[in-house]
Amino acid sequence: MPAHSKAQQKAAGAALSAKRGDTKPSELYGPSKQMYDSMSEGELEDIAGTKRKGKQQKKDD
Repeated sequence: MPAHSKAQQKAAGAALSAKRGDTKPSELYGPSKQMYDSMSEGELEDIAGTKRKGKQQKKDD
């Protein structure tokens, strides 16, 4: 599942960092905290690893 925006990709990267133990989960907030709680490391890798070229800054609703 690729990221739809740069913001979503960044949040997934922060959650992935916490899953791997590089940062503390208590430092997460907002979407990255929700992603940390609800997604596996593999799912986060898929989103965080999406190429940024052509992505919008934030996803339109």
